[in-house]
Amino acid sequence: MAQQIDRPKAMRAVGTAIGKNPLLMVIPCHRVLTKTGQLGGYRGGLTMKKALLNLEQANK
Repeated sequence: MAQQIDRPKAMRAVGTAIGKNPLLMVIPCHRVLTKTGQLGGYRGGLTMKKALLNLEQANK
């Protein structure tokens, strides 16, 4: 999203804004990974993040 708004260095700001989003499923922030490609935090918890990613993968 930071790249989409032409602010690639604003990754943390975008992540913070998404993290405060009361509607978790409106913006699929469960797809966001850390710089190293690992699973980072998720407001719904890492268990839910993994489950959502697995569900998407199973439905491809």
